[in-house]
Amino acid sequence: MKTLLVIDVQNDFIPGGSLSVPNGDKIVPVINSILNTFDLIVATQDWHPKDHSSFAINHEGKSDFDCIEWRGNMQTLWPQHCVQGSVGAELHPELDTTKYEAIFRKGTDKAIDSYSAFYDNNHLKATGLTGYLKEKGASQLYFCGLASDICVYFSICDAVKEGFDCYFIEDAAKPLDVQAFEVIKTKMLSMGVRIITSESL
Repeated sequence: MKTLLVIDVQNDFIPGGSLSVPNGDKIVPVINSILNTFDLIVATQDWHPKDHSSFAINHEGKSDFDCIEWRGNMQTLWPQHCVQGSVGAELHPELDTTKYEAIFRKGTDKAIDSYSAFYDNNHLKATGLTGYLKEKGASQLYFCGLASDICVYFSICDAVKEGFDCYFIEDAAKPLDVQAFEVIKTKMLSMGVRIITSESL
């Protein structure tokens, strides 16, 4: 089953949001244009409590984008974003969500960050997405959304480990750090991920 995963296309990641991805709004019409190509469409949302440990505001003396050691991992401290129930956490209003079959929320545990759609960053807690997709008979996963170099990339890494055939739709995603993403694309290719455009679907 050909499945589209729409990762975190939320207001806070769109220009004007608290953690905006450059040109993040440009992917919305691209995503809407490819929906009919897929048998199953699933979205994810960052869904953080206000006191989430990844927010710089919750660490005294720290600033946005500082890096600290947290629970054995290096943790980037982010601007407060996608707080549960806030407008910033809502999916972009121009997304056509009528064909979305499910939405999985992540980052709900205040003690650990969760970039991937499948697991938290320490792989201690699963979202249940793997089981859902396998029960649906999904085998080919196509990834789009925000941001290419963080939540989309970590989701792809976990999907590859779970045995899915993975595709990255480059023009339906945008990175937070364009230069860093060039290195990440090389990593994706080395994992067997196919990098495509919406026109090739």
